[in-house]
Amino acid sequence: MAEKPPRGRAAANNPPNRYHLSERAAFDDGWTEGDSTPLRTQVGIDSARKAITYNNSPDIPFDRSINPYRGCEHGCIYCYARPTHAWLDLSPGLDFESRLFDRPELPDLLRKELAAADYRPAPIALAGITDAYQPIEREHRTTRRVLEVLSAARHPLMIITKSAMIERDLDLLSPMAAAGLVEVAVSLTSLQHPLARTLEPRAAAPQRRLQLIKNLSQAGIPVHVMLAPVIPVVNEPEIEELLAAARSAGARSAAYVLLRLPLEVAPLFRDWLAHHRPDAADRVMSHIRASRDGQDNDSRFGRRLRGQGPYADLIRQRFELARRKLGFGQSAELRCDLFRPPPLNEQQLTLF
Repeated sequence: MAEKPPRGRAAANNPPNRYHLSERAAFDDGWTEGDSTPLRTQVGIDSARKAITYNNSPDIPFDRSINPYRGCEHGCIYCYARPTHAWLDLSPGLDFESRLFDRPELPDLLRKELAAADYRPAPIALAGITDAYQPIEREHRTTRRVLEVLSAARHPLMIITKSAMIERDLDLLSPMAAAGLVEVAVSLTSLQHPLARTLEPRAAAPQRRLQLIKNLSQAGIPVHVMLAPVIPVVNEPEIEELLAAARSAGARSAAYVLLRLPLEVAPLFRDWLAHHRPDAADRVMSHIRASRDGQDNDSRFGRRLRGQGPYADLIRQRFELARRKLGFGQSAELRCDLFRPPPLNEQQLTLF
């Protein structure tokens, strides 16, 4: 029997990361049976050296991103970012969901980088790894302060989130949207509450995400819906329903990502299947391998996001047919010509 995750978490344990030289295994002596004590979240400080991370990936629509936090309390079992916790010598399992790191210096670093004489603006993704609006943002507000810097500099911005907390910042986002400076991508995985709760235990509920799409759209902010990830057998039957619900709520454009299982994510996801969907586990993994050149994962550019083969092609065709029938358009074109470098001294007045 697969190990049961702690209440409010997706991973069941803390498997060693790929750099560990030794491994520890939990032993059940009978005293923990029925224990429902939640695993508490711990927040540390990560001293960043720079705010903007650049990439040269040809299959994503941005070349730079900002990540206010390391780890993510949403705890999505499928998250491709889980292996990044190995760089901190922590586990991609429960550690990734509960041992988080704030980067409070980011707004000041960002202001310096945007003020550099050789800086050239292009849309920044907030955030490209973990959610900038995860629960600890309520207290730490690092995302809010980053957004204030970008807003003052009139810098183009793409936000990727599955949290309704972003509505807190409509006072900044609505004026930016009116100037053509922002698009928000809302991740929508399932409309089934029991499934969403086990896949993404601390993210916004499905209906709340649809309401978020509606609220952002009514505030004049272009919304892009991401079916991410599409999981064979698990949420793949919902493709058309998810797109229809998002379109009805006001989403303007849409895309999807086929489930990715890099490094330590694969065994974590298999454990999740064994506990929550044991009847479908073999079929799920069979479809994944059929779409990933016989492997659990294929990290090659051009293949990692959509997969290949008959099953991946069928998903692609279904998605495109539904997207066209529902009248989805293209992602927003964000303006870069309004950018104005921020003054390094906040007391300094601009000439114009």
